Amino acid sequence: MSKRIAKELSDCTTSPPPGISITLPSDSDLHKWHVTLTPSPTSIYAGGTFGLVVTLPPDFPFRAPHIVFSTRIYHPNVTNDAAGNICLGLLKDENWKPGSRLRGVLEAVRGLLDEPNPDDPLEPRIADEFRREREVFDKNARAHVVSYAKGKPSFVVAAPAPAASGKEGKGGKA
Repeated sequence: MSKRIAKELSDCTTSPPPGISITLPSDSDLHKWHVTLTPSPTSIYAGGTFGLVVTLPPDFPFRAPHIVFSTRIYHPNVTNDAAGNICLGLLKDENWKPGSRLRGVLEAVRGLLDEPNPDDPLEPRIADEFRREREVFDKNARAHVVSYAKGKPSFVVAAPAPAASGKEGKGGKA
């Protein structure tokens, strides 16, 4: 599977998707990627730079990658903590297909910054705010950009919260 990962990395670095750049923290480990994500200019998160850590399981592509935000973000589909877990349908075990391309996955994560999915949240309170008090949500999201997403991203990720935290939401696997 290293050939598949090397090809995917090559595809993503030679012709990167808009707003996305990828580096390897270690040239000897193709299974961990550091992704710098810049939202589209129309996104509420515009002006920020976000770090993602992509971890490819040993049996990739037969299992989905694990992707987390290493930059704090105020978003209904991302845990509002330092763990940065993401709820995205195509990353769920039951939806993952071995033919899925990492380029498309990264584009889908970037797309969440333009179009959050409040119907499948990891943060129900933020999803409710997004639906019912959009101006408050926008203000809080922009404040997080100013507080956490200015400058070069750090790729340090906190350990995931314990299962009893209630952060799993109905979104399932992050």
